[in-house]
Amino acid sequence: MRTATLLCAAAALVAGVVPASAQSRTAPMDPAPVVVVDCFSQARVRPEEYLLACGDGNNRLVGLRWDTWGQRTATATGTDMVNDCTPYCAAGRFRPYPVTVTLSHPRPWPDHPDVQQYTRVRLLYTDTSPHPIPKDVTYKLVY
Repeated sequence: MRTATLLCAAAALVAGVVPASAQSRTAPMDPAPVVVVDCFSQARVRPEEYLLACGDGNNRLVGLRWDTWGQRTATATGTDMVNDCTPYCAAGRFRPYPVTVTLSHPRPWPDHPDVQQYTRVRLLYTDTSPHPIPKDVTYKLVY
């Protein structure tokens, strides 16, 4: 009986000395955030601006406020600044269009296969949309 009492006391003492982190399972690490790749092949997370027209710069998302940034989708509100190209693009004016932006379809980034990148962007214009673009349009991100 005395031996059993001593073993129980020793076990209680050891349990009190072992750190809590060693007593429980280690929580899995949070996965790395999914990125959106810009025109310059830079990975971005929650960018405030995003250039949609890499070739000529005539379409840029600005003032982006991200509501979510998850492993499957990211959603923001902001403004799509679009050059009206009237009478031609160099003389055109940039016009603002309020928009909801959704990034989706994460896939491995070819330049960094261990990193996931969003491959689609959906623009939902909350007022008018630039002519002739529909109010709800999805583009493949190719950068």
